[in-house]
Amino acid sequence: MEFVERKIILFNAFQKKTQKTPQKEIDKALKLKREYFELKKTQGNEKRSNKKR
Repeated sequence: MEFVERKIILFNAFQKKTQKTPQKEIDKALKLKREYFELKKTQGNEKRSNKKR
């Protein structure tokens, strides 16, 4: 989870069957998090460039 602008964003969910979180699930969640923030960054840049017009 990541706290963004007072929002909680759940990037990945799975059912744990052991104490240890599988590395595959950690990698998947980190990838989704990176993609989300890249998309937000891109959208933010588009909004700023549209305001200048």
